[in-house]
Amino acid sequence: MSLLAGISLVFGCGNPTGLDSIQVSPANQSLIVGQTAQLTATGTFGNANHPSTQDVTKSVTWTSSTPSVATVGSTGLVTAAGAGTTIITASATAFNGPISSSATISVAVSGTGSTSTGGGGISGTEPLLSINIVPGGTTVSNKGMTGQYLAFGTYSTPPYVRDLTNQVTWISLAPEVASIESGGAIGQVGGLATAMGYTGDSPIYAEASNPDGTIVLSNSQTFTCKNSAGVCDQTVAHPQFATITVFHAGSNTTTWSITAPPDTVVGPGPPYLIHCGPGSAGGSVCTGVYETGSTVILTASPTGAGFGGWSSGDGAPGVGCTPAAGFTLLNSPTCTVTLTGDTSVGAIFY
Repeated sequence: MSLLAGISLVFGCGNPTGLDSIQVSPANQSLIVGQTAQLTATGTFGNANHPSTQDVTKSVTWTSSTPSVATVGSTGLVTAAGAGTTIITASATAFNGPISSSATISVAVSGTGSTSTGGGGISGTEPLLSINIVPGGTTVSNKGMTGQYLAFGTYSTPPYVRDLTNQVTWISLAPEVASIESGGAIGQVGGLATAMGYTGDSPIYAEASNPDGTIVLSNSQTFTCKNSAGVCDQTVAHPQFATITVFHAGSNTTTWSITAPPDTVVGPGPPYLIHCGPGSAGGSVCTGVYETGSTVILTASPTGAGFGGWSSGDGAPGVGCTPAAGFTLLNSPTCTVTLTGDTSVGAIFY
């Protein structure tokens, strides 16, 4: 059926008119792989002195320039498929010939740091129910020392737990004690707290806004700077050892494990320094101490349909979790971390 059939005759001042232009909204949208977003197309119909508009979302033809990044259905529903950018175009035959309008869709893999919509906005249409941040009780001794926090969001539909470390806005209530970065920009590590030199405690929070404008605030964790004498040492420390803390998130509490060997062993496999999982000494949270600069290979089991991926703040080599070759942070069986300081790594199991 022609687009103009049934809608091209709009009467006003006695003159029949046709479709002049269309406008797609929103013009820009950021998504995570697997998320969806609804685009709309509004048509403007010429009528001498009285132009009018009408929703033509279901009448236009929708196309994606790069379907491997995102596909679009006949009703304007976009589905994120892979990391990258694509142009979604709505086209039609108007009163004076072909017309079109486009929107830019940016898609990222969760945890890469490029999915932030700015200001802690969560892209997509599904409401975020709650945010949980880890670890708690982080204590450092010197100015300049850091602690890595992770944020996991809870949703009402699968996947129920998602890594939001680089999408939330991070808040330090005592910035003189600790500054904390929000991810999204190049070089920024979401959730990375740094001791600023003042002795004391700072509550750490994460917050995000849903598409409907509601604000979701996380639980509170505490960042402390004080040494054995009870003061934050003003000397910028260069510690010889670093601690890696491993966390479990998700609904699977019975059939998972995360392991890592001592730094004297190359590659995954026993003997283990880190062994998290049901029935292990580490349980759902465990730690390992390595020489600063060590490269640690964490191995998750099982991976596949029940594995939701790794979270470590940034994911850049030398800073956070680097996936195995040919994998992303969502499906890599291993997470390689080069320890430049204390850090945290999470893994989601369903």
